Amino acid sequence: MHPILVRRTRLTFYLLAWVPLAAGCAALLTVTGHLPWIQSALTAAGLALFYALVCLSPWYSGRYLPFQPAAIAKLLLNHGAAALVAAALLLAAAQLMGVPDSERAFLFASGVLLYLLAVALHYVLFSFESSRDAETRMHEARTLAREAELKALKAQINPHFLFNSLNSISALATVDPARAREMCVRLSEFLRATLNLAEEEIIPIEEEMALATTYLDVERVRFGSRLRARQVVGAGCEDCAVPSLILQPLVENAVKHGIAGLVEGGEIRLEADCREGLLRVRVENDFDPEARAANRNGVGLANVRNRLKTRYHNRAQVTTEVRGRLFRVTLELPCDS
Repeated sequence: MHPILVRRTRLTFYLLAWVPLAAGCAALLTVTGHLPWIQSALTAAGLALFYALVCLSPWYSGRYLPFQPAAIAKLLLNHGAAALVAAALLLAAAQLMGVPDSERAFLFASGVLLYLLAVALHYVLFSFESSRDAETRMHEARTLAREAELKALKAQINPHFLFNSLNSISALATVDPARAREMCVRLSEFLRATLNLAEEEIIPIEEEMALATTYLDVERVRFGSRLRARQVVGAGCEDCAVPSLILQPLVENAVKHGIAGLVEGGEIRLEADCREGLLRVRVENDFDPEARAANRNGVGLANVRNRLKTRYHNRAQVTTEVRGRLFRVTLELPCDS
C-alpha cells in the first residue's frame, strides 16, 4: 500500500498540500472562465481531489522503474506517456464538471507538469526509503556480528576448562580414585549449571559469583586445603548483571598461575561493589613472584577483554595489578539489570 495511505495524518497533510492549487484553479475559473465563485470552488475542489489521487500512481510505477542514470531515456518515455494519460483523465473530468473550453488547454498542461512533479517527488521518497532500509540492514548486520562474536568468545570457555579438568581427573585417577570420582561429580554439577545458561547473555552478579564458587569447588578437590576462597558482594549490587561466565577464565587463571605454584597454597578473593551506576568486580589471588614468569595476560584475560569490549564498547575496562605476592584483576562495567 502507498505509504501516504497507510496513516491518516500523512493523507491529511498530502490533501492539504493541494488546497493552494485548488484555490488557484478556482480563482482562474472565476476570473477567466466567468463561472460563479461557488461553482468555481466546487469544481476546483473536485478536480484537485481527483488529481491528487491520480498523482499517487507514480509510487507504484516507480517501484518497477527504479531511477538509473543509464535508463534516463526509458524513464522519460514511460513517465512522459503516463503524464499525458493522467492529464487526459484530468481533462475528461473537467469536461464532465462543465469547465469552459478556454481553460482546458491550461488544465491539460498543468496536469502534465503536476504529474511529472509527483514522479520526481516519489523518486525522492524512494531514495530516502532506500537509504533508511540500507541503514537498518547495516545496523542489523552489526548487531548480528556482535552477537556472533559474543557467542564465539563465550564458546571458548567451556572447552578450555573441560580440557584442564579432564587432565586433572586423569592424573587423580591413578593416585587417588576417590578424589577423581568426587571431581567428576563436582565437574558435572558445574557443567549442568553452565548448560542452563546456554541462552543467557547476562546474569545477576550474585549468580555469576555462585558459578565461580562452583568452579573453585571442582578445583578444590584437586588442591585440597591449598586452595582457599572467599567472596564478598557489596550492598546495592543485587540489581547488577554481568555477561555470563565472565569470571570463570579469571578464577581459572588465578588457580593455574597463582595457587598451583605455591607449595603452601593461597587464597582467591572475589569482591563486587556498585557505586554511582558502575559495577567493580575484583579477582585477587596469591602467587609466587619468584617463580618463572607466566603469561597472565593470555587467552583467558584476552577473552574477558574482548567480551566486555564487544558488549559495552568503551564503557567497560579491565585492569591488572601486582602488589608483592598479590595479583589482582579488576573489571569495571555499567551496572545493567
